[in-house]
Amino acid sequence: MAGKAYFLSALFVLSVFVSLAGASAQAEKAVPGSREQITLSFSPLVKKVAPAVVSISSTRVVTQNYRHPFMDDPFFAPFFGGDFFGRGGLSRQRVEAALGSGVIVQSDGLVVTNAHVIKGADEVKVVLADGREFDSEVVVVDEPSDLALLRMDAKGQKFAYVPIKPSENLEVGDLVLAIGNPFGVGQTVTSGIVSALARPNLNINDYNFFIQTDAAINPGNSGGPLVSMDGSIVGINTAIYSRSGGSLGIGFAIPSEMVATVLAAEKAGLTGERGIARAWLGIVAQQITPDLAETLDLATPQGVLIADLQEGSPLQGAGLKPGDVIIEIGGREVRDPAEMKFRWAQVPIGKTTAMTFLRNGERKTAHVKASLPPDEPPRNETTLSGRHPLQGATIANVNPAVAFELGLREESGVVVTKVDPRSPAVRLVQRGDVIVEINDLSVKNVKDAARILDRGGYSIDLVLSRGGQVRRVMLR
Repeated sequence: MAGKAYFLSALFVLSVFVSLAGASAQAEKAVPGSREQITLSFSPLVKKVAPAVVSISSTRVVTQNYRHPFMDDPFFAPFFGGDFFGRGGLSRQRVEAALGSGVIVQSDGLVVTNAHVIKGADEVKVVLADGREFDSEVVVVDEPSDLALLRMDAKGQKFAYVPIKPSENLEVGDLVLAIGNPFGVGQTVTSGIVSALARPNLNINDYNFFIQTDAAINPGNSGGPLVSMDGSIVGINTAIYSRSGGSLGIGFAIPSEMVATVLAAEKAGLTGERGIARAWLGIVAQQITPDLAETLDLATPQGVLIADLQEGSPLQGAGLKPGDVIIEIGGREVRDPAEMKFRWAQVPIGKTTAMTFLRNGERKTAHVKASLPPDEPPRNETTLSGRHPLQGATIANVNPAVAFELGLREESGVVVTKVDPRSPAVRLVQRGDVIVEINDLSVKNVKDAARILDRGGYSIDLVLSRGGQVRRVMLR
């Protein structure tokens, strides 16, 4: 059954792009040569696409706790009706609302948007351009790519939708449109060009591989489509560079290839709590700098140097080794670690893909099978209890699967996987924190952490790795 799912995933990705092969053919390009050409309008294209662009309204109920400072004092805590760490206190609820955009990609009402638009929402409504409003179900929230899928409660209705086209056919300078609902003013169309391709190192999502455009994108445009001149989706608008909160002509869109990957995984049932299941490389990668290129006798500082391979890496099984330089995946050029990660994320689980690399200056090709990261050693996920400040935190041993799920750089240690929002631990740690030390004692696994905390005490001194940065957190 699993093999069938993997086959369906690969087949769907191929069908998405093969069916659009005709639409992908590029028309001959030319600059305007007359006044008549300059006065041409985008309106026919907008009329074709706009009915499928939607506004998204999400709401969630947030509980706020108000605590008296004496609630944290072990002597006074019992008088407030809580435990030694003051679970008692006043609380009230308020409703938070968020606005964003989306685009219908299937006639049954399947909508693509950004994960950050609907993350944590209790209720999501989709509003069409003609004013119709529909409740919707959250199908997938894929945090690593910042993409989400919603399915409208359509009751059998069919909707206008926009096809997806590979963004690989884009060139810098191509005209594009951005359509969405900026600042909640209503559906808005802006035009611009592709300013750059394959923008890395933006720290917007886990893949950091974006199309840059100068089409005006503002808050509320998130999740709306970036549209090519043949009326196809080539990206999902997701972020802007701005010092004021408004558009400065530097906007970023997630390439359509990543959208197709999420759609394929959802169709094949390869989804989980944090998003879709993706293949694991098990590599410690190094950027090729000019100095390194000279040392390796490379013509240009492009490619990815394999600094190390983790145990069980599919690259290891395919014959690659540290010192090799990866230059292509599936026939597509790989210029840096961000592009390698993006290319590999598109490979369906179970599929074998050609990987081209350089070894001692010689060009070689290996065939690497996409697989899930190993869930070994056991994660031993444990919710901490007892009279200590980490009560209510759930921790686990870091293994390749856990690191991959949480987007960690570390491959060992102990990580916080969940925190009870009503617990004392919420003041100290958050999901994804890797615990390095507790009270000056090194923490290698869950047993170490539990043993140190079982000694009790209301003070704690933690050393954490959060987002790759080490910090110290103390409670006295």
